Amino acid sequence: MIFIRNTSEVLTITRGIIRRGAVLIEGENIIAVGSERALAKRARRAREMDARGCVVLPGFVDSHTHPVFAASRVEEFEKRIRGVRYDGSGIQDSARKVRAATEAELLVGLKERIAQFHRHGTTTIEAKSGYGLTRESELKMLRVIRRAGLIPTFLVHAKDGCELVTEIAEFCDVFCDRIAFSVPESRRILVAAKRAGMKLKIHAEQTSHTGGARLAAELGAVSADHLECATEADAMALKKAGVVATLLPGVAFHLGGKYAPARMLMDAGVTVALATDFNPGTCPCPNMQLVIAIACSQMRMTPVEAIRAATINGARALCREGRIGSLEAGKQADVIVLDVADYRELPYYFGVNHCRTVIRRGKVVA
Repeated sequence: MIFIRNTSEVLTITRGIIRRGAVLIEGENIIAVGSERALAKRARRAREMDARGCVVLPGFVDSHTHPVFAASRVEEFEKRIRGVRYDGSGIQDSARKVRAATEAELLVGLKERIAQFHRHGTTTIEAKSGYGLTRESELKMLRVIRRAGLIPTFLVHAKDGCELVTEIAEFCDVFCDRIAFSVPESRRILVAAKRAGMKLKIHAEQTSHTGGARLAAELGAVSADHLECATEADAMALKKAGVVATLLPGVAFHLGGKYAPARMLMDAGVTVALATDFNPGTCPCPNMQLVIAIACSQMRMTPVEAIRAATINGARALCREGRIGSLEAGKQADVIVLDVADYRELPYYFGVNHCRTVIRRGKVVA
């Protein structure tokens, strides 16, 4: 049993802020959240964790990543700095290197990246395939994702990709864009995936407006991701269908591009999640703290809105809001202790890793 005490704030997400709150953990689960005084009697036999005036909140939920790859794309990064526009060709480069790598080599690299996620406070990670582009290589990627304990999504990334893979993945995602699949092509893929029992996601309205967001609403997708070019009509469709809008501000930061209209989506009543889109080409950053800071400064989300988007709303984008994403009795003990006295200092002091302690399933992982 672990008793996290002596906090400045416990940000529960669903129950607001508890000043000088405490969290009691037993095994893999949270058994109580409340004031330190109220929990002290129950915690007599627990191991104390002194939070020393820190902020305690749920572990971040990163609901959109591409962390299985064999090499960086620093050459592409430098070319882009020199003015070469991103056209999606880097996917082919990643695919060649993934196909050449062994499953063991990919797993070693992925585990190193997972440790980076943990150090920055992310305790749940969705991971996409998509760099295989053949059935064999996509399955290899998905096996690696499963072996690493991440949430697997089969991503149909490029038109010379492979047939639908349904054996391992929980979600199916399609890159619906002018440089990838059209709306009719995306619909055919997603309908087939839905018939096979998979939950749906879609890369939508990223580099141009194509109708991907409304396709997500039409098919009842769990989330529509990117949405940099989304319109008010898209927002109304997403709201009506209950589709989570997963925004990826790290991409615009890295590419120097357009940010998604977060305020417009939220004002329309759409549930907005934040994720890193960690990948070797357009956002090689596993740090959800930085994503939250960018969302506040560039997309005008308030600190509490951004943190909520990075926790419980990210859990909704993975159909896991009943288990993770907030600090509540009975939920999984994914807890982070931040070395700040006020939760608003998380995005205010940007570019800093504030994590003092990261707990996943009741065990300290960083």
